[in-house]
Amino acid sequence: MNYRHAFHAGNFADVIKHIVLARILTYLQDKPAAFRVIDTHAGAGLYDLDSDEARRGGEWLTGIARLMQARLSNETVALTKPYMDIVRAFNPKGELKAYPGSPLIARGLMRPQDRLVACELEPKARKSLIDALRRDEQARVVDLDGWMALPAFVPPKERRGLVLIDPPFEAKDEFERLGNAFSTAFAKWPTGIYVIWYPAKSRRATDTLAQLVARLAATAKPQGKCLRLEFSVAPQAEGGALTSSGLLIVNPPYTLQGELKTILPELEMPLGQGGAARFRLEVPKP
Repeated sequence: MNYRHAFHAGNFADVIKHIVLARILTYLQDKPAAFRVIDTHAGAGLYDLDSDEARRGGEWLTGIARLMQARLSNETVALTKPYMDIVRAFNPKGELKAYPGSPLIARGLMRPQDRLVACELEPKARKSLIDALRRDEQARVVDLDGWMALPAFVPPKERRGLVLIDPPFEAKDEFERLGNAFSTAFAKWPTGIYVIWYPAKSRRATDTLAQLVARLAATAKPQGKCLRLEFSVAPQAEGGALTSSGLLIVNPPYTLQGELKTILPELEMPLGQGGAARFRLEVPKP
């Protein structure tokens, strides 16, 4: 499958991924020590929701647009506020016209001592990302393949931070490449936080990846932890648009699972398509 960011900006998968990203970075802010965010497949940074790509599928209409209108409990409003504040900052008139990708979500939650490395190989997306982060001394855009960058940039000198692995899944062997690249990086930095995104179309491929990641975390020294989240807005049709996606979170903050147990049930109705969405949140078995 092809999962280029521009075609799917602001969809349900982005909403879930970016809420998780924001919760982790908010947790990292609790200590004064600097952290670094490494985004291996960063994309264009900021997406025009009136563009041909965004309008082709209109996926943001059943993603971020619905969340903006949803009635949520006070607790979930507070937990999603760091993410929603960033989205609103790029839409100051209240009408959704733009959606910030992962690098800009991360940048919005960084303090003066924190740093961002964003890797993007595709020339048009990289130029847009450079424009979005122009003259930003805390952010660096790297013209490097994400699979090469992943082991090259860990561990960061700060020894704190997060690696976001969010490839476009254009190649048939992308799951295998993801597993191999994570294995190499994790061996170099077993105490880092890793967030791995994947499309949940093949149960065999996703389970194999989850087992690999869980096994590596369980056998690390010190022993790591792993959390698996899958969110489905509708049954996955053969050859149809993506309706289920997942995240593997390695070394998650101890607060994250409880926060997601609060947030996710309240997203089932607003993000569901043809009925309520469903999610699974578990510690995968090695």
